[in-house]
Amino acid sequence: MLKNVGIVGFGAYLPRNRIKISEIASTWGKKAKDLESALCVQEKTVADFDEDAVTMAVEAGENAISMFGISPEQIEAIYVGSESHPYAVNPSATIIAEALGFDSDYMALDLEFACKAGTGGMQNIAALLEAKIINYGMVIGTDSAQAKPHDILEYTASSGAASFILGSKKEDFLVQLIDFVSYSSDTPDFWRRDGVSYPSHQGRFTGEPAYFTHVIGATHALFKKSKTQASDFDYAVFHMPNGKFPKEAGKRLGFKDKQLEPGLVVSEIGNPYSASSLLGFINLLEQINGEKLILVTSYGSGAGSDSFIFKTTKKLKSARNLKSFKFYLNRKRYISYSTFLKFSKRI
Repeated sequence: MLKNVGIVGFGAYLPRNRIKISEIASTWGKKAKDLESALCVQEKTVADFDEDAVTMAVEAGENAISMFGISPEQIEAIYVGSESHPYAVNPSATIIAEALGFDSDYMALDLEFACKAGTGGMQNIAALLEAKIINYGMVIGTDSAQAKPHDILEYTASSGAASFILGSKKEDFLVQLIDFVSYSSDTPDFWRRDGVSYPSHQGRFTGEPAYFTHVIGATHALFKKSKTQASDFDYAVFHMPNGKFPKEAGKRLGFKDKQLEPGLVVSEIGNPYSASSLLGFINLLEQINGEKLILVTSYGSGAGSDSFIFKTTKKLKSARNLKSFKFYLNRKRYISYSTFLKFSKRI
């Protein structure tokens, strides 16, 4: 159990561009209703031609800094989780920190672990805080996800970023991080070799032996470690590769729909990979007040899950962002499939 770690600021970013699942389906002669029903996704975010994982991370980071009111020079570490870092050799973290106005006296690290690289960064920042090595650290999950044309991933792979500032002073806590666990294995359900443009995956087999095994395994491990069960939590957020998986995982773990619904954002934004569970968490935090117990479990192909227990504080009520998740969610511009191809750098 952690004693000195809490979230003191958070921020989200979603691109303005949207493409409807029906638009993609009609291009390939597919029935939109069948895909929307199977995936429980209506539309997804699309990064613009001048947006990538770094630019989106900067926007989310600015919102987190604005919420807490901290000087960027006080942040002593930044970990950036993504599977779409713009450079193979050149860190995203230092570019982002420079843009945000950090001093030079900070730790910087890029992380990769499919869709759980952001939550992995949160664990690392938490360890630095608990050990009293730093006072404030930032973690960002950000992705401009790519998918092969005509692949099932094309209907869900999206873009977005989520940023959190963690601190060690309890009087600053909006949300206290109580505990976490990880559950990992060599399960190659999703992969992309260096130099290959698009990822490959195991189709429907990414569900049972991969997603559900790890999400449920991590959550059960956290239940055991913390002596809790689903009914002890007010809310839960799971990684959202589509709209069905998190609901099914929650059901198997004993959660009710009312505990899951506030964090389910996939139907309107798709799956922004490393930002998926973190954006669901932010959306939830922006809706609730008072002391609530929250479970968050991420998932990354390859494979692993990180599961967390958070407890909100009374300070959360007054900590709202002008550019909230809802602000970005409602700021839409629908694009055609041909424009989508241009923005995805396919033509």
